[in-house]
Amino acid sequence: MNKKTAILVFANSSKEELLHKPIIGGEKLFTELTKKTIAVVENSGIPYFISTEKDQHGKTFGERFVNAIQTTYDLGFENIITIGNDTPHLRKHHLLESARQLENNKFVLGPSVDGGFYLMGLHKSQFSLSTFLKLPWQSKNLAKSISLLIKTAKIEVAELEVLQDIDNPEDLKSICRLSFTFSNALRAIIYHICHSPIEIPKYTEILKYNNHLPSFYNKGSPLCAV
Repeated sequence: MNKKTAILVFANSSKEELLHKPIIGGEKLFTELTKKTIAVVENSGIPYFISTEKDQHGKTFGERFVNAIQTTYDLGFENIITIGNDTPHLRKHHLLESARQLENNKFVLGPSVDGGFYLMGLHKSQFSLSTFLKLPWQSKNLAKSISLLIKTAKIEVAELEVLQDIDNPEDLKSICRLSFTFSNALRAIIYHICHSPIEIPKYTEILKYNNHLPSFYNKGSPLCAV
């Protein structure tokens, strides 16, 4: 395998995730998801870096994510595979296939159900800091916009299967309807959240929630502690 390929795990701490993804029981969920994601990454044998809110630089999600990619390239890597911690069905074969496609000079995209992506793989020659900053981050048109950008540059795009990531409670319900092919601990947490009675918030809390609720669309997905 190309030793110049690295995985960038763009994943905040559980407490930070809850500020943007208000899921009841979410702290245990995101802690277990991160644990599961790191296990998959380590099993791939590809060098990796984890970026949390402590390492990120920028005011917006797009700035923090794009800056993390640039930071990883600055370490000397030629190919980067970026992922988050919110895709339970991510497997080692997704990472290995991405690395293989990168060696064939392709741009790799793993689309998520919401229109974002759970994985993006690219060579440094395919990356432009200024161009990527202009992409519609955290919108349902993100994956489509990236594909169009890359295809316009006459670079072949290799798309992985579409997977469900977790950005809100509805996504978790969708996960519950899929086959549980994860650890017993993660399966138990997801099942418990999906089947727990939901408390009806007070009217004032509903107003506060609606006025301050951030966009749930992923980057997909998905910064660099060295």
